Amino acid sequence: MQFLIVAFDYTDDKALERRLAVRQNHIDLGDKLVASGNMWYGAAILDDNGKMKGSSLFMDFKSEKELQEWLDIEPYVTGKVWEKIEINKCATNRPWQFNRDESFFEGRLSL
Repeated sequence: MQFLIVAFDYTDDKALERRLAVRQNHIDLGDKLVASGNMWYGAAILDDNGKMKGSSLFMDFKSEKELQEWLDIEPYVTGKVWEKIEINKCATNRPWQFNRDESFFEGRLSL
């Protein structure tokens, strides 16, 4: 079952500080989810100044229960980074199209 997760950060003065404090844990968990096949793609959502203000992820879990089990340990949830989380069931057509060589993305990445 595929899901598009769109999550927006809290907007208080300490929000970016909390995000940065747990970001490596979030990335490490993301690497495990990619290896297991549960995470297909993720991206930071940026504000007009290029600062991170949220996240979007394409996820694949066998059930909504498994999705919730991930959210229960996700550092951006437990670390009070994401304030609003939208969960959308989705169907991705030809997801293999994103499997391009690293060289394809040279000069295209902003983070």
